[in-house]
Amino acid sequence: MKTLTVFTPTFNRSYCLDILYKSLCNQTNKDFIWMVIDDGSSDGTKELIQSWKDENIIEIEYIFKKNGGMHTGHNTAYNHIKTPINTCIDSDDFMPNNAVELIVNQWNKIKNDVDSKKIAGIVGLDIFKSGEIVGSSFPNDFEFSTLTDIYEKHQIKGDKKLVLRTEVVKKYPLYPTFEGEKFVPLGILYLLIDQNYTLSCLNEPLCVVEYMPDGSSMNIFKQYKKNPKGFRYSRYIELKCYKSIKTKIIKILHLISSTLFIGDRNFFKNNPERILTFVLLPLGILFHFYIITKIKK
Repeated sequence: MKTLTVFTPTFNRSYCLDILYKSLCNQTNKDFIWMVIDDGSSDGTKELIQSWKDENIIEIEYIFKKNGGMHTGHNTAYNHIKTPINTCIDSDDFMPNNAVELIVNQWNKIKNDVDSKKIAGIVGLDIFKSGEIVGSSFPNDFEFSTLTDIYEKHQIKGDKKLVLRTEVVKKYPLYPTFEGEKFVPLGILYLLIDQNYTLSCLNEPLCVVEYMPDGSSMNIFKQYKKNPKGFRYSRYIELKCYKSIKTKIIKILHLISSTLFIGDRNFFKNNPERILTFVLLPLGILFHFYIITKIKK
């Protein structure tokens, strides 16, 4: 069995997948499977992946599913992954040539430690094509942390690349689906894992990122409007898990806005911070109109 699954949810991205494929072919360590989750593409993605399978340079698993959004692609991957660890590399990103080697070496160092059962996986760095680190790197003596503490306690900036133990991921519920919506924030799974596990910090770049014009990161305000049930669900989890009052306030403002987009005006059901939500309701309504203004722009 291979050690690592690199999985890629993709929808009509055949025009850019070759960059990722070439980076995987160039890996200094081939101890991985590339799992492509095709989220209902109609642009020849299936035929393209088959041509790469025929080349037989790397091991590829192709799975086609009905279009349901990024989070359902993750659900499908988690249902099929059999390797000990896994990481998601988006269709518009790629890996440095030594990324798999770095990941496997780090995994081999930590998997047999006494406290390895408390480790959910590895967290490494994202970089831009220029080589610049996304946000900031870890301090040199930074060995273990949760993703929450990385951002809230240590004030480290920017997206980071997660490599998760498959057996840990499978302990948590899959992302929910909501009729008419195709987005649920992926971070809620990582937040839930944070409550019970820590991560081994690897101060090395594992992914080269590019934020595409049609990607979710570049269209987040529109996503708020199109997928309010998914966002409200994530806010409930965030309010249960985050301890910082400042963070809770921000999440409550978003929860109020999502509820207004849904149109059911039910701000308090399943809400673990009902009193604070009531106090912040006027500000939340103003925040909602701010989001609408950003969408129009």
